[in-house]
Amino acid sequence: MATTSAQGWAQLRQQARTLETQTETLLQTYSQYSSQTKISPKPTDEEKTTESKLQDLLDRRETTISHLTRILDSEASLSSSALKQNNLALLRDKLADHRRDLARLRSTLHDARNRANLLGSVREDISAFRAANPEAEGFLDERRQIDRSHDGIDGVLSQAYAVQEGFVLQRETLASINRRITHAAGQVPGINALITRISAKKRRDGIIMGGFVAFCFLMFWFFS
Repeated sequence: MATTSAQGWAQLRQQARTLETQTETLLQTYSQYSSQTKISPKPTDEEKTTESKLQDLLDRRETTISHLTRILDSEASLSSSALKQNNLALLRDKLADHRRDLARLRSTLHDARNRANLLGSVREDISAFRAANPEAEGFLDERRQIDRSHDGIDGVLSQAYAVQEGFVLQRETLASINRRITHAAGQVPGINALITRISAKKRRDGIIMGGFVAFCFLMFWFFS
């Protein structure tokens, strides 16, 4: 009787592990439906079949784990109970994880399909509005042109402000240089007197040159 029980336990445990592996493979396949670029508005036949197979595998695993639990409860030996209890707990935990994964993937698919349907509905509404109001497209084109014009004007104004800032900076730089030169000239002894004499010599030379030109003009006019 104990041998038969042990064989039944081993077979059922192996069956549970096989169903567990099949579940993991189908979960990977099922997860690909929510990652598609263009998700279908409604579940495809392939998606429905995959989900149905997943649910069937989970139910079969639940049944197998129940059989394993009854076998373990019927055994009187305590030497092997601890190991079998651990194996049974692992099978239950894995089953619970896979149920949560399936529920999460269902929710993800549902949300993705709702977003796709909402975007599709919005596009259809926009197309219908444009078809019913042909002049609206013209207004939109004019609006886009105005926006582009505003963008161009903003660019020109930005450039003008940049040039203005450059002129202000140059003016401040020249004023600073002039102040430094004036300050330096004030620090050098006799520099102001020298500048004054140079300026006076320039005025005198200008007067002499003007008088000479006037004299030449009069002589030319007198003898012509």
